[in-house]
Amino acid sequence: MDICVVGTGYVGLVTGTCFAEKGNKVCCVDIDEERVAKLKGGVCPIYEPGLGELIEKNVRAGRLSFSTDIKDGLDGTQLCFIAVGTPPADDGRADLAQVLAAVDGIASALTHSCRIVVKSTVPVGTGTLLCRRIKNHLRERGMEKIDLEVLSNPEFLKEGMAIEDCLHPDRVVIGAASEEARAVMRELYLPFADESRIIFMDPASAEITKYAANTMLAARISFMNEIAQLCDRVGADVLSVKRGMASDRRIGEFFLDAGCGYGGSCFPKDVQALCCIGEAQGLDMTMASAVGKVNRKQKQQLHMMMRVRFGAEMEGLTAAIMGLSFKPRTDDMREAPSRTLIHGLLNCGASVRAYDPIAMAEAKKLLPSVVKYAPDVETLLSGADCAAIVTEWQEFKDADWQRLGALMKRKIVFDGRNICDPCRMRSLGFEYYCIGRNMTPKGRG
Repeated sequence: MDICVVGTGYVGLVTGTCFAEKGNKVCCVDIDEERVAKLKGGVCPIYEPGLGELIEKNVRAGRLSFSTDIKDGLDGTQLCFIAVGTPPADDGRADLAQVLAAVDGIASALTHSCRIVVKSTVPVGTGTLLCRRIKNHLRERGMEKIDLEVLSNPEFLKEGMAIEDCLHPDRVVIGAASEEARAVMRELYLPFADESRIIFMDPASAEITKYAANTMLAARISFMNEIAQLCDRVGADVLSVKRGMASDRRIGEFFLDAGCGYGGSCFPKDVQALCCIGEAQGLDMTMASAVGKVNRKQKQQLHMMMRVRFGAEMEGLTAAIMGLSFKPRTDDMREAPSRTLIHGLLNCGASVRAYDPIAMAEAKKLLPSVVKYAPDVETLLSGADCAAIVTEWQEFKDADWQRLGALMKRKIVFDGRNICDPCRMRSLGFEYYCIGRNMTPKGRG
């Protein structure tokens, strides 16, 4: 198939590249001239394991190209995917400015019948709005006879695992009104998933499925974080509780890890947007609102533990921050718990030193200039008064704490991801604190 993908951000670039990998001819279009120039020059503008190599392979094979001109993308295309950002507006609603701009560009250049597929996460009813908007444009151009349909095809990509998720999806959700559109989408996705995993529904249901799925996953995390707080109060171990819960097949083990809160580009904004969607319909989204509230509180947890241990005045304290991205295998720092912790420590007068295997370039754009950066874990911990594990990178899981402890001024570790063995850490002489395992500081100088 000939496919156009509008947007070369995280979703658009991964999706377009994977479509090309399955033999389709794909043109990815973006108004960002610098980004397109990098892609044409063989430079991948985002970090995602394996993506750069896959782009190079498909460009070389002639299946993948990039342009700033929407006409290049639409030339002969059967499907045009919209994969631009929908960041939260000030009131929490999804900002559709980029989606509307993309649709206006498509409508101004479209000369043949085509199906428009929305990959972006958008509120319920957006497909209907876009269809009406495109038809108005076509009517003004005297091209109202062009046949088009707006479909919903939300993405379910995990950062750090996006290539695998795209090439081998758990499910493909497609909102389409006509059987003709369903047939085209079925043909596109059968190389990715067997038919039992291609789920067709009406566009409104597809639009809400993305929000509902992300809010459910976020709810599991927030629930376990609340249970972790209870465990700390009553002397229980949240890891034991998790094992007991996960053994129930109705619950399972995924997204039950307690920690210092979730972040990223999806969960925080999608939970908030779902609340706004409900409120617009006169519904009090009590559970979804609670999910966000618990997470905001949890992102303060490491800072509050450190305040209990050291006091509110931390002048002269050097804190080593292990991990900056919101999760491993990505450089994404949107809504990252590390940002909450670092700002809290700086406000208390502490000196902050940080290290992340991938995200430090991104961190330098977002964090205050007083934050210092270390090239490796050893340098990070040398002379530090304490360490805070914020991102569960494998490098930190494999750390030799006997050797690292010898480099620290004081052997104090706050483990925000429960990746260390408490008995081992205590046997090595560490003051070790973690989440939900009855190991929180009681207040010391």
